[in-house]
Amino acid sequence: MDWLLGSQSVLKPALDVATFLVVVVSAFIALVNLRRLRASNQLRALLAIQASFNEADLQRALGFVQRELPARLEQAAYRGELAARGFVEVERHPELRACNFFDGLGGMLKCGLIDEEGFMEVFARLSLWYWDRLEGVVALMRRNRSATEYHNFEFLAVHARRWVSRHPHGVFPSDHMRLEVVDPWREQDAVRAERASD
Repeated sequence: MDWLLGSQSVLKPALDVATFLVVVVSAFIALVNLRRLRASNQLRALLAIQASFNEADLQRALGFVQRELPARLEQAAYRGELAARGFVEVERHPELRACNFFDGLGGMLKCGLIDEEGFMEVFARLSLWYWDRLEGVVALMRRNRSATEYHNFEFLAVHARRWVSRHPHGVFPSDHMRLEVVDPWREQDAVRAERASD
């Protein structure tokens, strides 16, 4: 009987070590799987954003912001519609569709639903470009409402500005060769632009 008790005292520490190793390995595997799942979710989120960005209604709104909004904002009545409390019709004010899109992106970024580095690589400069054109619209919307109007868009712009200042030339791996991109029309277009300015 003594030999049985002695073997149990030897087996117990070995079983404790084996159990500990199983728990550590299981935790490691779970961590690896969580990282893969997170990467997969991040990819899905970026692909969904890309798909939303390419939708026709948003593309029309972005084009409106670029081509027509500056002239519209010169009209006091148009500005008044944005500044007035209450519902603003997106069909009449397509710039709000663009604001809504970027506000949604800012909310996703703020809540950690998308990875900042990967997102900023793709959308930082675009987000800043549109913030610069839509900041006046946000100011008008806040005139008789609260500072929370499009605050997620503002959050996005702050983070995008910081990212661009850290990466003024983008992010290109330093160990990769860059290609010489040739612009065959550069001189021809410069001459044409100079003649047009005369």
